[in-house]
Amino acid sequence: MEILWAPWRMEYVSSGNREGGCIFCPRDDRGQDEERLILFKGNLSIVLMNRYPYINGHLLVAPLRHVSSLDALLPEEKLDLITAVEKSIGVLKEVMSPGGFNVGLNLGRVAGAGVEEHIHFHVVPRWSGDTNYMTVLGEVRVIPEHIQATYRKLLPFFRKFEIK
Repeated sequence: MEILWAPWRMEYVSSGNREGGCIFCPRDDRGQDEERLILFKGNLSIVLMNRYPYINGHLLVAPLRHVSSLDALLPEEKLDLITAVEKSIGVLKEVMSPGGFNVGLNLGRVAGAGVEEHIHFHVVPRWSGDTNYMTVLGEVRVIPEHIQATYRKLLPFFRKFEIK
């Protein structure tokens, strides 16, 4: 039997909900940005890495305001949110050179929303051949780079821009 080790996940899995609230709602303490995998916090949007990524570079882009639907967003929040998605794609292109992207949001629990009370876009970089037998047959994802290494690689590029 083959064993796939992912020791970096154990700390998070066994910790319960240490976050204490919504993962997308920012806190005043910016000292926890790396632990929370926050890459960027603008005036109206936030970009963070997905703790359970489909693949390296899987980002989450959310409005700062805690809302559960697109129609609850103000026009300026909608513009800022889609601009943050666009900028996130630009950073991923520059740093990771994917061949394409899946971008979307899941509205409601039955649609697959893990955090349905705070809308968020998924930005998933894709490469030719990135689906392998482990995902197809074993429902196991192989993530080739440690999540903290990807975070450190992306962070300087998110610090370069301001989303207006």
